[in-house]
Amino acid sequence: MDISTPQWVKDAVFYQIFPDRFAKSNRLNKDNLNLETWDSPPTVYGFKGGDLLGIVEHLDHLVDLGVTAIFLNPIFTSASNHRYHTYDYFNVDPILGGNEAFRELLDQAHARGLRVLLDGVFNHASRGFLQFNHTLESGINSPYVDWFYFRDEQLQRKEPFLAYPTDQQFEELRLVKPSMEILGYRGWYDMPALPKFNIQTPAVREFLWSVAEYWVKFGIDGWRIDVAFEITDDSFWQEFRRRVKNANPEAYIVGEIWYESQPWLQGDQFDAVMNYMLSGAILGFFIDDIEEQIYSVGDYHKYLQPLTNDQFMDRIAYLQNLYDPAINSVMFNLLNSHDTPRFITSARGDESAFRMALLFLFTYPGAPCIFYGDEIGMSGRNDPECRKSMVWDKSRWDLQRLDYVKSCINLRKQYAALRHGNYIPLYNNNGLLAIARQLDEEYLVVVFNINHDQGTMEIEIPETVPIQENPQILFGAVDIVKAENKLKVGVEARTGAVIKIS
Repeated sequence: MDISTPQWVKDAVFYQIFPDRFAKSNRLNKDNLNLETWDSPPTVYGFKGGDLLGIVEHLDHLVDLGVTAIFLNPIFTSASNHRYHTYDYFNVDPILGGNEAFRELLDQAHARGLRVLLDGVFNHASRGFLQFNHTLESGINSPYVDWFYFRDEQLQRKEPFLAYPTDQQFEELRLVKPSMEILGYRGWYDMPALPKFNIQTPAVREFLWSVAEYWVKFGIDGWRIDVAFEITDDSFWQEFRRRVKNANPEAYIVGEIWYESQPWLQGDQFDAVMNYMLSGAILGFFIDDIEEQIYSVGDYHKYLQPLTNDQFMDRIAYLQNLYDPAINSVMFNLLNSHDTPRFITSARGDESAFRMALLFLFTYPGAPCIFYGDEIGMSGRNDPECRKSMVWDKSRWDLQRLDYVKSCINLRKQYAALRHGNYIPLYNNNGLLAIARQLDEEYLVVVFNINHDQGTMEIEIPETVPIQENPQILFGAVDIVKAENKLKVGVEARTGAVIKIS
């Protein structure tokens, strides 16, 4: 099968926004809401009151940064600040400004050349979702009894539904009995707040497909699919793709999958996945002393062991060979997200690790993504700390970090080889690393030194590549000595650089 992926994604730089925590507009009245103060430490359940008009008012920050696409965490009506507990799939949360605010955000973003990716929750709904709530109210008489997984005893009113268990019951639920037995319905990960859709029910399938189709026609540029790995029905995702691509052939579909994803990436389901396997490799190689214990999400810790040169390059080669080149060119590459500690916290504040990792991310095949606030030096451990409110007081910004992030973005945008070129390993030894990106006559060499002392590597360039007399240093600082088809490159400790050979 020929694999086709959206062309624009190959040139994209994404910026992830957690809407409740990015910016709050004075155009929306929230006087009746009991909001946490903006700069107070975030909590699991509290709202800060960020909204979509706040994002509109700061789009110029994104344009100045150089990003070309926005990934929004869920925006639909919900009782949770993260909005993964969806009440209404066709209406944007009023706290965020409703559908009118989203229309304005889309129009203003598109006018600035920014694409918009929405976060879709299709595996589960919430206790406030109408079809679920109707069944709790009506039992076996509800027309929605097959929308979720319900236990007959509760449907027949022989036992009560337990949608709001006590703490003790919840502990028993997690450790002793499954949700179906205790709650009377199946929750995702046995969580009472997240009733899992019965994806085999035709009405459910049609409902979810219609949601995906509706918002693409509304104007979004694609979907990031929450916990996509939980739906293993190929036919569901194949029809999902068909509906979305019929509405917009260039819509981008990216799944949240934390491990090998071949079944979903054969060209008939997703365009890409969130590349957490790459994230883990980058953390393991560039961080000198990774704080592993702060990771608690799923099996992610398996990817966080410190890596030697050979282990890192083997991991990268493995990832490159997992998928078709058309998939690799649009993979959603990231250092961290709303589900992980921020990179700088994992690195115990080591800015050199962040800089090398970011340069690698922006010189690697696929679409890089920046998590809001990383560009100004925000830190944070696991949720909720990684979801702090965005800092808009510029006196608190790390301006050197901001300049560095801008430089990485500009570098990628300026040189097509970094976006479309072949990925070629060149050198790998004792903390020193060199790769090439080649597109036609453009040949760039990216070098790294993760050691704490200056290092020198001798890089052999293929004879088919004409090396210019004075190779141009595009990024960073290195010493270069050219000899025939070899480059002797001296790299300062804990830095990376990019050299234009031809």
